Amino acid sequence: MTTNGDARGKRKKSPVKGLDRPAKILKNDSYPAATEIDQSLEEGIYNMESDLEDHISLPPNAAMAANSVEWQETIEKVVRNVVSIHFCQTCSFDTDSSISSEATGFVVDAQKGYILTNRHVVGAGPFWGFCIFDNHEEVDVHPVYRDPVHDFGILRFDPKAIKYMKVEELALRPDLAKVGVEIRVVGNDAGEKLSILSGVISRLDRNAPEYGEGYSDFNTNYIQAAAAASGGSSGSPVVNINGHAIALQAGGRSDGAATDYFLPLDRPLRALECIRKGEAISRGTIQTQWIIKPFDECRRLGLTPEWESAIRKGFPKETGLLVAEVVLPEGPADNKLEEGDVLISVNDELLTQFARLDAILDSKVDQKINIVVQRGGNDVKVELLVGDLHAITPDRFVTVAGGSFHNLSYQQARLYAIPAKGVYVCEAAGSFRFESSDAGWLIESVDQKKTPDLDAFIEVMSKIPDRARVVVHYKHVRDLHTLNTCIVHIDRHWTDKMRMAVRNDVTGLWDFIELAGPLPAEPAVRSKAHFARLDTFGHPAAVDVIRSFVRISCALPLKIDGFPRARKVGFGIVINAEKGLVIASRSIIPFDLCDLSLTIAETIIVEAKVVFLHPIANYAVIQYDPALVDAPVKSATLAKETIKQGAPTLFMGFNQNLRPVVTPTTVTDITTVAIPSNPTAPRYRAINLDAITVDTNLSGQCSSGVLIREDGAIEALWLSYLGERTPHTQKDVEYHLGLATPTLLPVLDQIQSGVTPSLRILNVETNTVQMSQCRIMGVSESWISKVAEANSIRHQLFMVRKVDCAPAGGHDSQALQEGDIILTLNDQLITRLSELDIMYNHEYLDALIVRRGEELKLRVPTIPTVDLETSRAVIFCGVVLHAPHHAVRQQISKLHSEVYVSLRTRGSPAYQYGLGPTNFITALNDQPTPTLEHFIKEAEKVKDNEYFRLRVVTFDNVPWVCTMKKCEHYFPTVEFAKDSEGIWRKKVSGKEGDGIGGMGGVVVAEEGGEGAEESVDG
Repeated sequence: MTTNGDARGKRKKSPVKGLDRPAKILKNDSYPAATEIDQSLEEGIYNMESDLEDHISLPPNAAMAANSVEWQETIEKVVRNVVSIHFCQTCSFDTDSSISSEATGFVVDAQKGYILTNRHVVGAGPFWGFCIFDNHEEVDVHPVYRDPVHDFGILRFDPKAIKYMKVEELALRPDLAKVGVEIRVVGNDAGEKLSILSGVISRLDRNAPEYGEGYSDFNTNYIQAAAAASGGSSGSPVVNINGHAIALQAGGRSDGAATDYFLPLDRPLRALECIRKGEAISRGTIQTQWIIKPFDECRRLGLTPEWESAIRKGFPKETGLLVAEVVLPEGPADNKLEEGDVLISVNDELLTQFARLDAILDSKVDQKINIVVQRGGNDVKVELLVGDLHAITPDRFVTVAGGSFHNLSYQQARLYAIPAKGVYVCEAAGSFRFESSDAGWLIESVDQKKTPDLDAFIEVMSKIPDRARVVVHYKHVRDLHTLNTCIVHIDRHWTDKMRMAVRNDVTGLWDFIELAGPLPAEPAVRSKAHFARLDTFGHPAAVDVIRSFVRISCALPLKIDGFPRARKVGFGIVINAEKGLVIASRSIIPFDLCDLSLTIAETIIVEAKVVFLHPIANYAVIQYDPALVDAPVKSATLAKETIKQGAPTLFMGFNQNLRPVVTPTTVTDITTVAIPSNPTAPRYRAINLDAITVDTNLSGQCSSGVLIREDGAIEALWLSYLGERTPHTQKDVEYHLGLATPTLLPVLDQIQSGVTPSLRILNVETNTVQMSQCRIMGVSESWISKVAEANSIRHQLFMVRKVDCAPAGGHDSQALQEGDIILTLNDQLITRLSELDIMYNHEYLDALIVRRGEELKLRVPTIPTVDLETSRAVIFCGVVLHAPHHAVRQQISKLHSEVYVSLRTRGSPAYQYGLGPTNFITALNDQPTPTLEHFIKEAEKVKDNEYFRLRVVTFDNVPWVCTMKKCEHYFPTVEFAKDSEGIWRKKVSGKEGDGIGGMGGVVVAEEGGEGAEESVDG
């Protein structure tokens, strides 16, 4: 049964299933294999629609009515005023996430260039967009007003920019919206350039639909009709047969029912008139949400027969009254009004309609009003001070340490029935990426100092030096009962500036003000600590090994090389305590553009730097300053003898709770494994790997650890290996395997002697081939016998499975080819992967191979690994560009250019125009861009807000052309590059104060997962 008083939840989410605002149409990527890397951010948000077409789409049951002469004339007039809006909400703000989308609007003032659309299109935060008229002329649009509560906003365009058609306007006639009126919804429905849907108004007194978490309209009635509008129709005019706009399309059901909800035009008309006159649009509030309830429900709440009779007499067509649904704590009505109060009168005027209540409140800002409500059959008279609704609607935010913050909005407060105060984290990123959720956090205090509002927060943050660790207390809007505590590492070097962004309704842009530069990091001091005793394990060999473990926290200011996370935590092993050298997995330290923190003995925290990254063996070596550590750190003893299959060993690792666990076990296998590649976003993976597995369930629970011999020597490192992303769950798979220590010693010995290894490798990936297969593929019986003698445990050779893509000049004629079976390198028979290490120190290798059944001798070139790691990255229009990293070269057969798209962010021009990850840019404005240097040179020639053309090739070799508009105001070009000393530097182009898209020029992928804090136990 449907009633006027629909059941609505105050908190959590709407209990009404199937309600949905017409989905914003996300830009269709018109190219294959351009998969998003920042997937929390990006998985499951695509709504692929057909290409824009120029035709009118009519439901079959409406075709005859729509083709009538009267409606035909009306439609021809209306379509000239309807525009398709293409826009980006460039960063998360209030209830809105950053997004690129399409919607509809219509001209309401042709002379001054005003367009009416929805508030959820204009958004609460920064907006960047353009609109396309019916004749396909394009013009930029800028917001001039977005209502704090109701779902409408007004955009401005330059009418003089439309040269090939006469711009007309639709008259707003809210008074003509009546039950039974036949209507047409004219707009960009389901991604079509123009679609016309028909319907009949069935109801005028519906409560505003609740869309769950996020923005929802309230304190207004909605008009209901059956028009079956869908994505992209937001902001469409609802017109009558005379061509008057009588409502604004705003929402609908998503469960298949052809039900749509339209916003009445009373308040949009008032706002438009104020803007035309140059007057401020006053908005009043008593911080109370009202809903319409029918008289029968009001009687159950205590409405007396006397008041019902008086109201029915004064308003004979009304069937219900306004009832208080949510009274915000600490608001003007707190302790005066209560949920369930039935509104009778305001200032001695009987009142039944939202529009009249709004009018009174808007005219009485900062003044007192008298309200009469009925509560349990008794009259309650209260005097309330009307507040300024704009004052509790944020129009500014600050970015610092990678995060963005503003005062909690009335929208959020109303949704969760909490006080409209506090510092809200609108972009939980950088230092403030908390655990378990990306949105909804309220900062209670920073560095033991209260932060009740944004100004107090700015004051506290301005006094915290770079790299400081401070205590942060915070709550979630869904759970104010729980106070969370964490320790945050403040980053003021990668995101050095603290900026305030302030909305400017004159220009339609957000102006940026630099608030405070970073304070230099305080000098590190020597600290003392003692390791916890592990005698209770009963395994003496593990007692001393605990003194060789350090906890590693790796924070990545920029996601490059396809790596999916912004922060990783794991453990490493100290291999030289005197020099502070530590070895760890490359799944923890994927590249050297990072901030490393080591925790020693669970007591001391020191910074570290990357010394060496192995190109294929999945380990990194980092270094800390041992002078800062006063603790009995022990250099691990690495075994020189290779562990054997079936040998007993002691497994010691760290579980998901980062606690050490120990158990005796047995080596079950030592075999060549192939870590699966990630086809949608190539990223680092280990290849040509002999992996160790053990017979204990703990091995699957521990991503870091060691295998220990009886005498305490470490026989193998237990490492995590980053693998593929599962297509259904969109989760990254990590494999936990052992790596024998003897294979590490040649490289580690160089590092410990002060030499940074400069390795060379064969640019191939191999797999094992058994003798039965080798015989069929042409390996002679004599070689099969030699293999059996050389390796009595495993009779195997190695076949080239994949050859990395050729360099610019093509493959060397002596290079290995896919399908080659390797017999010897430099006259050494190769039956174990560790024997391939001979390649590290040779520019050429004399190889004997079997190719197509014949033995061949080759002088095979190796490649230097110094160029395989990314040393320069550019953020341009929301994408991260750099030279194709090693994983790309491993998975592709041809490099189309050295300009590779590694990542993109939501709400950016790149997202709007469809340029996505795994694409190669080959030209800009028809000028070839073979390298990043060429691209930067050509990009600098493009003026701000100017279109340019990109020639692009997908990962699957499909060429296409992308047109894009530059937006330096929100997305300045940022360059990260290593200097001559190998230190990463950041350079931002554009004017001072520019750049908030993607977090102040540093792209932050909207991915869930680990936060950037260290949790406090308990």
